[in-house]
Amino acid sequence: MEKESEQDAICFMGTFPPRECGIATFTKDLSDAIEKKFFPYLRAKIIAMNNNGVNVYNYSSKVIYQISDTEREQYTKIAEKVNKNASIKIISIQHEFGIFGGEYGQHLLDFLDVVRKPVIVTFHSILPDPDKKRKKIVKSISEKVWEVVVMTSKGEEILRKDYGLTTPIRVIPHGIPVVSFESQNSTKKQLGYENKILLVSFGMVNRGKGYENVIEGLPGVVKKYPNLIYLIVGATHPVVRKNEGEDYRNFLDRKIKELGLTDNVKFYNKYVALKEIIQYLKAADIYISSTLTPEQITSGTLAYAMGCGRATISTPFLHAQDMINHERGILLESFQEPEEYSKAILRLLEDKNLRKDVEQNSYEYTRSMTWPNVALSYGNLIRDYIAIPDIYFERLPRINTEHIRKMTDDFGILQFAKYSTPHGSSGYTLDDNSRALIVASKLYSKYRNTMFLNLAKTYFSYIKCVQLEDGRFCNVVNKDKTLIKDSWSEEAYGRAIKSLGFVTSLQSMPKQMREEAEDLLLKALPVASDLNSPRALSSIIAGLYYYNKENYSRDIVKTIRKFADKIVGMYEENSSYDWRWFESALTYSNSKICEALFYAYIVTQNLRYLNIAEESLNFLIGKTFENGVFVPIGQNGWYKKGGERSYFDQQPIDVSSMVQTLALAYRLTKNVEYGKNSVKAFHWFLGKNTLNQVVYNEKSGGCYDGLDKTNLNLNQGAESTVSYMLARLSLDEI
Repeated sequence: MEKESEQDAICFMGTFPPRECGIATFTKDLSDAIEKKFFPYLRAKIIAMNNNGVNVYNYSSKVIYQISDTEREQYTKIAEKVNKNASIKIISIQHEFGIFGGEYGQHLLDFLDVVRKPVIVTFHSILPDPDKKRKKIVKSISEKVWEVVVMTSKGEEILRKDYGLTTPIRVIPHGIPVVSFESQNSTKKQLGYENKILLVSFGMVNRGKGYENVIEGLPGVVKKYPNLIYLIVGATHPVVRKNEGEDYRNFLDRKIKELGLTDNVKFYNKYVALKEIIQYLKAADIYISSTLTPEQITSGTLAYAMGCGRATISTPFLHAQDMINHERGILLESFQEPEEYSKAILRLLEDKNLRKDVEQNSYEYTRSMTWPNVALSYGNLIRDYIAIPDIYFERLPRINTEHIRKMTDDFGILQFAKYSTPHGSSGYTLDDNSRALIVASKLYSKYRNTMFLNLAKTYFSYIKCVQLEDGRFCNVVNKDKTLIKDSWSEEAYGRAIKSLGFVTSLQSMPKQMREEAEDLLLKALPVASDLNSPRALSSIIAGLYYYNKENYSRDIVKTIRKFADKIVGMYEENSSYDWRWFESALTYSNSKICEALFYAYIVTQNLRYLNIAEESLNFLIGKTFENGVFVPIGQNGWYKKGGERSYFDQQPIDVSSMVQTLALAYRLTKNVEYGKNSVKAFHWFLGKNTLNQVVYNEKSGGCYDGLDKTNLNLNQGAESTVSYMLARLSLDEI
C-alpha cells in the first residue's frame, strides 16, 4: 500500500525479503546501509517484484508498491504512482533478468518509459557476447536511466565493448557485512562442529551450483581427513522447487551414498538469514564456490566468504577471476573436474601457513567492500542527482567503547592487537595508558557511568605503578607486568603529565584520585626542566594548563611561559617565509606543537603565542588538506624542508592530533574555518581519505592502525583506537 512520507526517499526496485533470492537479500542490505548512513534525511522505500502474481509476501512497511512481474500494465501504473509521490526523489533498480517479466525482462522498459524521476540501475548479471535481443534490451535500459552501476571493472568493460553502452557507468563493489577476523574454533563449538574440518558452500540450491563435482572429489580427501564435513547450506531455489521439486538435491543425496560419504557431506536445507550465513562462514576452514556459470559477473556468496577472511576455492567464473589470485585463494582451471577440487582442498589442509595467509589476505582485500564503504559510494552517486546536505556525510558515529574495554585488563590497556584480538604478549605503554586515562575521564565526566570511572582508575593505577623515585616514568611494561626501567621516553613522560593535569581539572573525578594525580604530577615536574623535545614540551604545557585551571599558581604560569618560550625559540630558529614551522621537517602529531601555544596564550594572554600558534597551524593546514580532504604527513620519509612530502603511511594519531588542535583553535578564536576543518579531518576516519576507505570500525569500536598506499592496516591497536576516541570526543566540545 502506498504511504506518503514527509521525508525524502530513495526507492529501491527489486525483489525483497521474505521472497527468497539473492537479489532480495542484496536489496535489503543495501537499503539498510543507505538508511543507516543518511537517516533521517533520506529514507529507503521498496518497489517489490513478485513472481507470477500468485505468490504473496508479508512485507515490511518499507515496501510501498508491489509489481507482479508478468502483469505488464502494473509497470506503468506503479511508475505513474512514483511520479505523483513527492517524497520519492530517486529510484535504484536492482536488475537481474529473471525478476522482471517478458523476454529478458523487457517489461521493465514500460516502467522506465513512464517514470519521471532520476533512475540508477545496478546490473547484477552481465553476460558477455550477448545475442541481439539481450543486447538491445540492456542498451535500451541504459538509455532510459541516468547512470549504471556495476560491481566489477570487468562488468564495465563488457558493457562498453559487447553492448556498446555510452551511459555513465560507476563501479561500486558488492557489499559485505562488517565482521571481525576470528579463528574458526569458537563458532565451530557453537554449531557443534568442534574438532571437525569444515568445508562450506552456500546459496540457493540448483543444478548450476555444481556441487556434484565437489562431492566426487572428496573420497581421497576424506581418506586422509576422516573428520572432514562438507556442509551445503541453503534451500532449493523456489523456482527450481516449483518446476523440478527436489530432483537435484535427491541426485546429490544418491551420489553421496554411492561414494560412502554419508558421514562427511551434510545439507542444511533452509533459506538462511544473513546472521546465520556469517556464522557458518566463520566456522568454515575452506569455502567452496563451485558454480558452473562462467559468465557470472557477481557472486554475493563469494564476497561474503572472502569478507569473513576464509580461504576460498572457486571455479574460474568472471567475478572469481577478479577476486581471487594466488594470495587470496585457489582459482581452479576448469568447472567440472573433481580431481581439481581434491588437489586444492588437500593443498590448503596440508599447508596451514598457506591457509592462514590466504585468510588474512582475503580479509584485507575485501575491506573496501564493507557496507559502510558501499553506502558512502552510493551516497556520493545519489548526491550527483539529488541534494543531500553535507551533514549526512559528516555526522558522527555513536560512542562505542567496546574495543577499548576489550583491550583493557586489570593492569592497563594492552599495546597491540592482531586484527581485533588483543595481543597479550605486546605488553603495555605509558603513552597508551596516559591517552586512555584522558578518554575514560572525559567519558565519565560526560556520562557519569561507573564503568568509565573504573577504566580511568585502571589507567591511573598504571601511571602510579610506573613512576620511579626520581619522578620519571617507565614507558614500557612487559607482558609479565615487569617494568622496563630503561624505557624512558620524553614524549611519553609529557603525555603522562598531560593526563595527570587533566584529571586534576575535573571536579567530577573522585577527590582522592585528583589529589593523587596532583602529587604524581608535582613529583614528576622537576624532570621537565631538562627536556627539549617540542612534542614533550607541548604535552607538558597542556597538562599544566589543565592543572592550573583548578590549582592556580604563579609558579605554574611561569613554568608554562618558560616552556612556551622554548617552543617559540624553535620556531624562530627554523621558520622562514615559506616554512612556518618549529622544526626542519613535518613528522608526526605536528599540530600538538601549535596546540601548546594556544594553551599558553589562554594562560598568559601573550599575543606572541597566539600569533605563532595560528601562523604555524595555517601553514600545516596548507600542507595537509588537499581538495577538502585531510592527508596527514606520511611516516615513510616525512616532509623535510625543501623536499617532497610523503603521503604514506598515514596514522590515526596524526589525524586525531589535528582534529583536537583545530577544535581548540575554533573554540578559542571562533574562526569558523578551524571548526569546519576539524570536522573534515575527523572524516578521515569515516572514509574521506586518500583510499576512500572507512578506518573506524563502528561494530567493534576499534580503529584500524593506518593506511598504506593500497590497503588498510587491519590491526586495531590501543594507540589507534584511543586516538580515534580522543578525536571523536573533541568534536563534542565544539
